Amino acid sequence: MLPDEYRTIDFFTEDALPVPRVAPTEAEFIAAEHLGITARAQSLGSQQDANFLLHTGDGTPAAVLKIANPAFGTVEIEAQDAAADLIASACPELRIATVLRRPDGSPRRTTVDTENGPAVARLLRYLPGGTLSGPRHLSPGTVAAMGTIAGKVSTALRDFRHPGLDRVLQWDPRHADRVVAKLAEHIDEPDRRSAVRTATAEAWAHLHEFAAALPSQAVHLDLTDDNLVRSPGSRPPMPDGIIDFGDVTTSWAVGELAVSLSSMLHHDGIEPHHVLPAVRAFHAVRPLSPEEAEAVWPLVVLRAAVLVASGRHQAAVDEDNVYATAALDHEWRIFEQATSLPLPVMIRLIQDTTGTGAVPARTAPADVPVRPLLRVADAPERPLLRDLAAGDITLLDLSTDADSMDQGAWTDAGTEARLVASALADGAAAVATRYARARLTRTPALSAVSPATVSTGTDLWLGRDAVVQAPAAGKVLAAAPGHVELTYGAQVLSLSFPRTVPPVVTTGATVRAGEDLTHLTSGAAVHVTLRDADGPAAPRLVRPEYAAGWLALTADPAPLLGLPAEPDRTPERDLLDRRAAAFATVQGHYYADPPRIERGWRHHLLSTDGRSYLDIVNNVTPLGHAHPRVEQAVSRQLRRLNTNSRFHYASVVEFTERLAALLPDPLDTVFLVNSGSEAVDLGLRLAIGASGLHDVVALREAYHGWTYASDAVSTSLQDNPNALATRPSWVHTVDSPNSYRGRWRGPDAVRYAPEAVAVIDELAAAGSPAGAFVGETFYGNAGGVALPDGYLAQVYAAVRRHGGLAVADEVQVGYGRLGHWFWGFEQQQVVPDIVCVAKAMGNGHPLGAVITSKEVADRYRDQGYFFSSTGGSPVSSVVGLTVLDTLRDEDLQGNAARVGGHLKSRLEVLADRHGIIGAVHGSGLYLGLELVRDRADLEPAREETAELCDRMLDLGVIVQPTGDHLNILKIKPPLCIDTTAADFFADMLDLALTQLGHAR
Repeated sequence: MLPDEYRTIDFFTEDALPVPRVAPTEAEFIAAEHLGITARAQSLGSQQDANFLLHTGDGTPAAVLKIANPAFGTVEIEAQDAAADLIASACPELRIATVLRRPDGSPRRTTVDTENGPAVARLLRYLPGGTLSGPRHLSPGTVAAMGTIAGKVSTALRDFRHPGLDRVLQWDPRHADRVVAKLAEHIDEPDRRSAVRTATAEAWAHLHEFAAALPSQAVHLDLTDDNLVRSPGSRPPMPDGIIDFGDVTTSWAVGELAVSLSSMLHHDGIEPHHVLPAVRAFHAVRPLSPEEAEAVWPLVVLRAAVLVASGRHQAAVDEDNVYATAALDHEWRIFEQATSLPLPVMIRLIQDTTGTGAVPARTAPADVPVRPLLRVADAPERPLLRDLAAGDITLLDLSTDADSMDQGAWTDAGTEARLVASALADGAAAVATRYARARLTRTPALSAVSPATVSTGTDLWLGRDAVVQAPAAGKVLAAAPGHVELTYGAQVLSLSFPRTVPPVVTTGATVRAGEDLTHLTSGAAVHVTLRDADGPAAPRLVRPEYAAGWLALTADPAPLLGLPAEPDRTPERDLLDRRAAAFATVQGHYYADPPRIERGWRHHLLSTDGRSYLDIVNNVTPLGHAHPRVEQAVSRQLRRLNTNSRFHYASVVEFTERLAALLPDPLDTVFLVNSGSEAVDLGLRLAIGASGLHDVVALREAYHGWTYASDAVSTSLQDNPNALATRPSWVHTVDSPNSYRGRWRGPDAVRYAPEAVAVIDELAAAGSPAGAFVGETFYGNAGGVALPDGYLAQVYAAVRRHGGLAVADEVQVGYGRLGHWFWGFEQQQVVPDIVCVAKAMGNGHPLGAVITSKEVADRYRDQGYFFSSTGGSPVSSVVGLTVLDTLRDEDLQGNAARVGGHLKSRLEVLADRHGIIGAVHGSGLYLGLELVRDRADLEPAREETAELCDRMLDLGVIVQPTGDHLNILKIKPPLCIDTTAADFFADMLDLALTQLGHAR
């Protein structure tokens, strides 16, 4: 029997929709006999249809054979194919699985008999690349791309009309409550069944209030990770293709977005806030109305509930359907994530993201938490605390900006109590915290998940007895020892105090303004929260990513205490925009959407959201951030004198003596400058001046600075893509002696030195002998690759043989970072003529140096005199001395060897687990993790490295790429890093690589 041409499905009249049972051999017969293609059929999974990938004789994918569920009529199939054609025409940048057509233009479609009745079979365009299915973490760019596609499809289908759209599908959110009611009994676990029913009822009740205002149109309704195809070879996976139009129908337009969002929630490491880039992207293409924005998350919850109920039902009626049974776990994961926060919180968060709610939108990217405009309590008729004036209350600042957080105080669990006790001892009648501020005291030093730091209320500690009174007339909603709740206008005022203290009011009572609520004694603590009457009870502290949602449901209770309300602060995106407007953009910043870092401590960096990040990149601060000895030394010296080195004072003498003593003979004379660029520039001028020769030989793939001379010898293609083509004529380059990915690898790397020597000899023979050879002594820019043994000995000898000098760039690798050697040149068992150093010298203070022999230094007089205003200033000299003292006293070079060795071992173990790790370079705490797509041809994994860095940031680690291909993680943390932090880094790296699909 042929399917009724005009029949459309009504899910609620069907007992079940099992997949048509069609064997691959039967599929091959259908393709050959009815659709004109001879091919081998490979079964593909599907919830309700039978799908096969057809391969030609040589194995090339030719088409997809789709045999629709017999419950679907021909008119529905025609609607699906028409919708696909329409989107393909409207969005040529997208690849669409359209129906294949015969030469006469008719669709390659037929009707076949199955055991469940006649079904429509047709050939669809095969889209290579693979879908986004599976547990792999979805990066923000991929999430946004999914939202963009959903927006484009919604726009393209807005005016599409077809009789085949008039169907009643179980996936249509307009019927979600009925679907769950019908299928929930198939959820065997009582607790899960109850959770699905409860969530459905709440979401449906909220949606029902404004459902009539939601526009309806034709929708694809299945733009999920299973049906979005990644662009072939895209890294990270970026979708550009759409398959499976089987759920095309008429429904609420916003459902298109909600379906896509729900499919993201089962991926590794994804939680609700991670889908916000898709919301923003959809909204940019197809703007959401206020009602639609409010409907998004209720629809996500309903979709999740339907998935769970339908999945259990399908598994029960179609036990052989591996596709359906395999999805059960991730469908439950979707539901757990969709309901992990109260529905009103996610609604407000999406309203904040789209700018469609009562709270004005922020302008920052969705995955960068930013403070919304804050709500403030109405002025009370009576102050909450009787006879306690605002001037008697001390405000306690626990934010990143607070001076009280200096010297790592935030890491001490007793800091809050100590600060409160100190303020009360100084005479404060009470101490209060600020609403909506992130408390750094609640921040763990190492955490893969952002901690709950943002306050939804105010904490108050009393220094004397106090009466808590009703600020206005209201009704007592709850009264019990340690707790009172009462109405305050349209809001609920919640008070929490010691459980040993009873209230003096009872539940259900009506109170007047000024009526006693409870009596508290000195030393008692009170937590005050003001929330919407119809909103959920707010935790005392919430995570920054969700703060916009929670704060939109609460208000600042400060006016109840007579205190000024918390002022709104500059949104982070506004600050980035201001930076771009005033600060030359060529001076870039880490990350597209960077956290705002305003504090550091040891090997940690602290954001204004109260997140601690492990710092893996800062070789500028070897002692660690905010080292007390440096801070105290600088402060002491600034109180006394800071001038230039033409004046006579002791510190510059003591520092240069100490510095020279760290170098072998004859390096005994020091120049002080402000940076590594200046140091290399000066080092080259010294070499050229002393030798009288103006040509310089430099290594390729190296970076030495931004001044004219240091930039001239910098050949890193990442820092300057035209580096080799734009070198001045006096700069000559030799091969990068990279034993891992260079021209000569492994044992053959010994050939680099003779080749470099040959270049130096050829220059001399041509009448242009090199006045200097400049190079890093341990290949930092290449990710910490050691130079081949004996390389510098041969090259130094060659350049000296022709009258030139050897210039060692120790800016990145010197000062004990290598662990086993204080200077990189020690690893090569050579002594340079000139040593350039910076970065580590000042622990963040701008300080650099050039150390050479007195003979070479004196030749500089032939070029004039040398002077650096602040390079050898009293403050700079004191900083330099303090850094040297601390390196010695805290054995930081030894720590680099110990912790660095431990970390390198951990990373080498990871290389066995993750094929993308090609090599672990380096020594001590100058390491490089090189990522490759293939260990045979060493194709650089550039995009994968960038994606990994972004994921590591989300996991609490700041790490960045280096190298000409930007495929090496540069691992150069402060030298104070401990084994616990090193293990955290290795663990997070293992987790991130696994989540991104790189585990073997």
